[in-house]
Amino acid sequence: MNLTIDIGNTCTKLVAFDGDEPVGEMRMDDGELHKFDGFCAGYPFERGICSSVVDVPEGLRRRLEAAPFPVMRLVSGVTPVPVNNRYATPLTLGTDRLAAVVGAHFKSGGRDALVIDVGTCITYDFITAAGDYLGGNISPGPTMRLKALGAFAGALPVVDRKGDTPPMGYSTETAIRSGVMRGVTYEIESYIRDFILKCPGLFVYLTGGVQLDLHIPEKKCIFADNFIVPYGLNRILLYNEEIAFNEKNSYL
Repeated sequence: MNLTIDIGNTCTKLVAFDGDEPVGEMRMDDGELHKFDGFCAGYPFERGICSSVVDVPEGLRRRLEAAPFPVMRLVSGVTPVPVNNRYATPLTLGTDRLAAVVGAHFKSGGRDALVIDVGTCITYDFITAAGDYLGGNISPGPTMRLKALGAFAGALPVVDRKGDTPPMGYSTETAIRSGVMRGVTYEIESYIRDFILKCPGLFVYLTGGVQLDLHIPEKKCIFADNFIVPYGLNRILLYNEEIAFNEKNSYL
């Protein structure tokens, strides 16, 4: 069994894989490292892979080093991946974005795919049917936009993203929330429409911690998939295991 570790800006996600199938998951915050030990004790892990968009917390780093199975670190532009990375600055590419397009490429069955990850930031990443990752865009996420209004517009409060979002705000709070959340939705819908026009057979994968109500007719090609990054990490881990196996057997 394999363990994927996705360390994001707000939490860490652990997923257990049996082959290609996720069989268990857990999220933990910085102060909940004890959960890592309990999760690992529940599965006979043989290997693991870690992706991080921030510095790995010291406590978690020590646990990874002491794990009874090897844990590889995904490094963009260094770690071999089963797609063609055409990003001009591969060393600066977030490993979560790289894992997401790997996952999308295999889940789509080799079709053009767009991954939209709505979290601290909103990322849009495109991979062709041939497996060429061409890059993507990064935009502020909903919470970041709400905090920016409070930080840079002195008369405006910081509003939580959860709550009433009427078509037109009837108070300052609802005006801010509707402006941000509907703006995010319109932005994402526009991206999807634009990509579908250029790539009619496109698959779109939505992931991240924010639920959206999209109003576009092409919903049959849009999939909500919160396992797209872990799935990609697992595919990268399996790919590197295959490389190591082939190299070992080439000397026999």
